[in-house]
Amino acid sequence: MDMKYLFDEVVLNYEKRRPNYGAELFREIIKYGEITMDKSVIEVGCGTGQATKPFLEAKCKVIAVELGENLASYTRNKFRDYSNLEVIQSSFEDYECDNSSFDMLYSATAFHWIPDEIGYKKAYKIIKNGGTIALFWNKPSTNHKDNPLHQKIQSIYTELLPQWSYKVTNNEDKSRYSSIINKLEQYGFTNIEFKLYHNIRKMTGIEYIELLNTYSDHLALEKSIKSKLFNAVRAAIEELGNELIINDTVDLYLARKP
Repeated sequence: MDMKYLFDEVVLNYEKRRPNYGAELFREIIKYGEITMDKSVIEVGCGTGQATKPFLEAKCKVIAVELGENLASYTRNKFRDYSNLEVIQSSFEDYECDNSSFDMLYSATAFHWIPDEIGYKKAYKIIKNGGTIALFWNKPSTNHKDNPLHQKIQSIYTELLPQWSYKVTNNEDKSRYSSIINKLEQYGFTNIEFKLYHNIRKMTGIEYIELLNTYSDHLALEKSIKSKLFNAVRAAIEELGNELIINDTVDLYLARKP
């Protein structure tokens, strides 16, 4: 199974444990895009709606395109009281609409699942002249230097999944940021703005396992390995105070179609 389809199997965990990105980020997007009730926006990969509500409350028309049938159904029901939302179960690649249909396209931790030559090119076509693209990703980290709990969790991964590496340097982060900015420029977008946002979450052992159960690489693990990993990580958190601090870094890219 293509890993992007795995999220549809863990709807409730996704709803409970995926972050909501923070109000400041959405204020910035709405300000940049000049989003008002007469505007029309498309969300690519809405999941369970972590990034949907702020735009519904801005009273603009929202089309949310979601690949997963269960995720689409959940979000449709979750926001059933909003008349300005339409949830469409489809891949973005297969979704059909006229060119220059939307004042803004946005995507929260989802646009990387679409091949660049399809995603960016199609986004440019369906955004109106002068319209906005807003792409953002959340990157959670439990890497707290000299923290015994982090060291214990790392040792568990090293033992059970030595082929995995969770050490990402700042230089690698900067390279990824530059890459996305370059893609926006390559596909014709201008007036690019880039910002970082930082949030903190705290989770118990059970809650953190629920979060891990929303990551495609963890979902794709062989069942016995996944069970050993989750049991060991949960036990480590519970033994060391039952509180894991997660530092979230959200990178936001805003740009215009000329």
